[in-house]
Amino acid sequence: MSRCTAPVKGHRTAAARAACPACSSRYGYQSYTSYSPPRSFSYPASGHAGSIRSHVGGSGGSARPRWSKAGSSVVYTDAQVRALTPVRSSVESRPPAPDRRDVFLCHAWDDRAGAAKELHDLLEARGVSVWFSEKDVALGTSLLREIDKGLAKSRVGIVLVTPALLRRVQQEGIADKELSVLLSRDLLVPIVHETTYEALRDISPLLGSRSGLDTAEEPMTDVAAKLAELVAP
Repeated sequence: MSRCTAPVKGHRTAAARAACPACSSRYGYQSYTSYSPPRSFSYPASGHAGSIRSHVGGSGGSARPRWSKAGSSVVYTDAQVRALTPVRSSVESRPPAPDRRDVFLCHAWDDRAGAAKELHDLLEARGVSVWFSEKDVALGTSLLREIDKGLAKSRVGIVLVTPALLRRVQQEGIADKELSVLLSRDLLVPIVHETTYEALRDISPLLGSRSGLDTAEEPMTDVAAKLAELVAP
């Protein structure tokens, strides 16, 4: 059976279409216009900006990352796979250890009993060990010192981007210090919640250049499932 040459040579010209042994006879020279890769095609990881809605092919499409185990029901978009692949590579270079947490959860103080607690509980229910200031900073200890230790001992940093966090970053508080450390490595996954990437880029262009996950597009339970797979052994 003849093979289509579109993926290699393209069919942008009539001559190219005529030279294809499969399409010249099957479709005729005028009806075959261009080649489009399947929506589940996996693209190489690369840096990119914006929200997960900006990926090639629109908001649809699905892909299976290499770290997703057989039988997993978790569904990713192509853009999510591209965004998370560098983080997974960093995770694999930092294997689990008795004194190491899977995830450092960076959040605004105002979210400690709301969205941050919800995400923490969902992750721990999936067996993910989480550094969370509400349980890991004892009374009477230095908050900044404990954050430093938590950052050093965590394999991945999650930033819960909410309106409250954007306000804290503008004020250059503790959240800003945590972000500075996390942004220096490929260990950061922004989770946008009740705000937008556009608002994030206005406050922190560097953090806004990192793609991640967005609860406007999927529930927090699905976000937690993807993060759990991301840090799984």
